[in-house]
Amino acid sequence: MFFIVASVILWLMQVTVGAWLYFAFPQVGWKIPVVLAPAALTLAIRFSMEYTRTHWGAWEGWAYYLSYTWGGLVFLAFCICALCALVQWALFFFHVNARAWLGPVSVGLMVLVSAMAIYGGASSPRVKRVAVSVPGAPKMKIALLSDSHLGLGVSLKRFDKAMNTLEAEQPDVLLVLGDVFEYGPHRRAYAERLAQADIPLGVYGVFGNHEYYVGYENSKQFFKDAGITLLENETAELPGGVQVAGVKDVRTARVSKKDVENLLAKTDKSRPLIYLSHTPLYAEEAAAGGADLMFSGHTHNGQIFPFNYLVRLQFPRVYGLFDVDGMKFYITSGMFYWGVPLRFLAPAEIPVIEVNE
Repeated sequence: MFFIVASVILWLMQVTVGAWLYFAFPQVGWKIPVVLAPAALTLAIRFSMEYTRTHWGAWEGWAYYLSYTWGGLVFLAFCICALCALVQWALFFFHVNARAWLGPVSVGLMVLVSAMAIYGGASSPRVKRVAVSVPGAPKMKIALLSDSHLGLGVSLKRFDKAMNTLEAEQPDVLLVLGDVFEYGPHRRAYAERLAQADIPLGVYGVFGNHEYYVGYENSKQFFKDAGITLLENETAELPGGVQVAGVKDVRTARVSKKDVENLLAKTDKSRPLIYLSHTPLYAEEAAAGGADLMFSGHTHNGQIFPFNYLVRLQFPRVYGLFDVDGMKFYITSGMFYWGVPLRFLAPAEIPVIEVNE
């Protein structure tokens, strides 16, 4: 069902773009390709997306990037063409036909936005420093790694460069927020690179939804090979007394508010507490349970504007630092991207949380 729905949406977006271009440039005569070309492209793209999930190699790598990139660019082109169509529709009420200038403007915007999105996807994640104050907690530097989606879509070379950037910050502890490895070759090499990181207080993490999608046992083994202490509705204690509590993915593993409350009820209220949840939900429950800091990912900050407005329909908080009843809550946009290798007005990042610095 998901395959059918996604294919229909992709086809409709391409038809919309084609219809607008046919309206804006009637002299070109694209009436038949407006329907036929999107149908052929949709079939080719959807086949490539499914095929590259289980077949890996040089050709498959190119097929992956081309198909997912096209899908992302189609979304951006659809938004631009739909906006221009709305403008033209509004102007019709004033008997104004703006086709002569709206057509070139739409094409220019598509070229500019596409270039920016491709550049954003190819750029290395930036370091995002966030200063927070936690009474009673020791002075420490926390690095977050979330939503890297390693594998066929992110090369080992890119991940190594990002890890070098992270290590240069010399964090005391690394907290992993899930959706780390997807699928593709060199799985063990990614885990070994992560395990090489010299983090004084250790590496702790939780599963995201994609860890369940790609196989629970495989994901557990990856975390083990990467040297990540996995927290599944569990609490660990860092040297120095800081507690780290982590839950399974809220939606995929069906974690309830009661599960969160029961987990945090077992913690020592006299000691600082960090709460990890891949999905940014139950923040109020975490604050009520005594958490001083909460970290989440999952949203990618929309990854491609204006998709972040659709994400806001699902989550009350999408990106940034929030104060929830005295608890500091940071949601990261993620280290790379999921599927579509593009970023537009939502840059990737490596958050470094400076506690009482």
